[in-house]
Amino acid sequence: MAEHHIPEHSSPSKTPKRLIMVIVLAFVVPITIVVMLTQLVTNVGSFGTDHPGMSEEAIAKRLKPVAEVVVAGAAPAKEEKGGKAAPAAPAATPAPATAPAPAPAVVAKADSGKGKAVYESACVACHGAGVAGAPKTGDRPAWAARLKGGIDALYAASIKGKNAMPPKGGNLSLADADVRAAVDYMVGLVK
Repeated sequence: MAEHHIPEHSSPSKTPKRLIMVIVLAFVVPITIVVMLTQLVTNVGSFGTDHPGMSEEAIAKRLKPVAEVVVAGAAPAKEEKGGKAAPAAPAATPAPATAPAPAPAVVAKADSGKGKAVYESACVACHGAGVAGAPKTGDRPAWAARLKGGIDALYAASIKGKNAMPPKGGNLSLADADVRAAVDYMVGLVK
């Protein structure tokens, strides 16, 4: 009878020295790669203190709030140089209430200075692109639909807010006359 030779299971490492070297490399190489990657990720975009983006002024500008809350009757704080706000002046005593002046019957020309300035500061963000259903500046059919209710209704909606539009276009510090001037400006562009 012939003897069958069955090979024994053997490892690729023929010596214990090689086996130990493979085991050590199996731990060291991945750890080294992870450490190198973390160093790369944590150092990307880091600046020294001499970088202009790390100056106190640049940091203060980035941390400056985008808006401020003004309580009715209080004057907004004026910002001083250096990013610090000066204390607000005490609120003036409100004048006795008088009847509002009647709205002008004639819409101002499209080039009115105050109306254009208010439009560019508060209104263009929504009315320039037609955001949230706001009639686009210069879109005659959209403005005609709103003018059917009359210019006084348009003034009231602009001052008090309507649908997605906040009162005074989100700038509550505007005087009613300034809001009317902006409405006159936008309406004047479609007439």
